[in-house]
Amino acid sequence: MTRASSGKTAAGRLLLGAGALALLIPAIAGCEAGNNAPTLEFHAASFGAQTVFNGIQITNAFVLGAPNGSTVPSGSSAGLFVSLYNSNSSSDTLLSVRAAGTASTTSVAGGTVTLPAYAAPVNLTGPQPKVVLEKLTTALTGGSNIPVTFTFAHAGSVTLQVPVEAQAFQWATFSPPASGSASASASPSGGTATPAGTVAPTVSVTPSGSGQATSTGQAAPSATVSGP
Repeated sequence: MTRASSGKTAAGRLLLGAGALALLIPAIAGCEAGNNAPTLEFHAASFGAQTVFNGIQITNAFVLGAPNGSTVPSGSSAGLFVSLYNSNSSSDTLLSVRAAGTASTTSVAGGTVTLPAYAAPVNLTGPQPKVVLEKLTTALTGGSNIPVTFTFAHAGSVTLQVPVEAQAFQWATFSPPASGSASASASPSGGTATPAGTVAPTVSVTPSGSGQATSTGQAAPSATVSGP
């Protein structure tokens, strides 16, 4: 009886001690954390959309928006970032990416993306995005979601609700699409095509015979020859 009583007493003390410790730990943690407690810190949502579709793993899919407080305007472009992994026994190919109702067209660097079987993930990242939503039909705001359809040669097509992430926090280092390169336009004097917004040097001919052909940085009027 004495042993049993002693055993119960010891067990009771252990339980009481454990209970007191359990009550003290949150209080101590709260005192130490203060205003920097983890529950008070900002925690971003999960990093992009993800799914596994017919052996193709799509992870970290998101569209880069504008910095906090602003939007990506309609008519412009936005980059889409995604990682792809093919767990099938044969290779596959990403044929296209579409964002119906959001972008008129979508471009993929290289046109298509080969996904070898059991190889390393193919990261369509940056620094410049390799997938670009072009001619947006609606403005994009961070925190929203848009439907994006990925079409593969063998796996088929799958549509995900992809988040638009503001260019802030862990996404601050990602780059928007590069601005469109200058388009070629014909020079007013019939010379070679030059980037839009500049005037090609032109050659003007003087009819007196004493002058030499000169190169100017401005468009010259067409040469005329006076009569004798």
